[in-house]
Amino acid sequence: MTPAEECHAQRVATAAAVYSEEMLRRYDLIVLALACRIGLGCPRGVMLGQYQRLVGAEHLDIGPGTGYFLDRCRFPVPDPRITLLDLNENALAVASERIARYQPIGHRRDVLQPLDLGGARFESVALNLVLHCLPGPLTRKAVVFDHIVPHLRPGGRIFGSTVLTHGVSHTSRSRRLVDRLNATGVFNNREDRLSDLHTELSRRFDRYEITVRGTVALFEAHA
Repeated sequence: MTPAEECHAQRVATAAAVYSEEMLRRYDLIVLALACRIGLGCPRGVMLGQYQRLVGAEHLDIGPGTGYFLDRCRFPVPDPRITLLDLNENALAVASERIARYQPIGHRRDVLQPLDLGGARFESVALNLVLHCLPGPLTRKAVVFDHIVPHLRPGGRIFGSTVLTHGVSHTSRSRRLVDRLNATGVFNNREDRLSDLHTELSRRFDRYEITVRGTVALFEAHA
């Protein structure tokens, strides 16, 4: 492994490692209820609304956190097939337990590498609050879309959200929060631009849409 690859791997591991069991117990309150609404200007209800509108009967959730959105959204069928994917085993365990009624399948994966899911195909793939944690600029981390596309059914959709540093309206509070999270390695979005998100989605999808709420870009794209 080259020094650059070692640095990259370390940044991925650092961002994932923050999700300890203790942190996940507080995640819904601190991150979703407070930080998203007060610090970043995007209430969790906006993200839940995106799930309600776009989630499918066969769904892959990348970076499910505590499973909050999967627990609360309405699926189009009573028995959806749900697959969870995360580098952090704690997050996989917590989310799996929370939505145990759906009997989800969990995979420990690095989304910057091919997903290695065999022939699995999904109607919907969520990438919620994930991209801003991945190292590198959006022009590089957008490779995650290339790893997802082979697992989309025809007409399937990718959706999610990410915190941006450039091209969105920051307040002094949001700027301090994002700077602090970058300093600790939880976020890696100092170079993330709204224009780059448009460029990377348009390169891969004929149909896509981005809506900005505060510092958060909510995106959806259709295969």
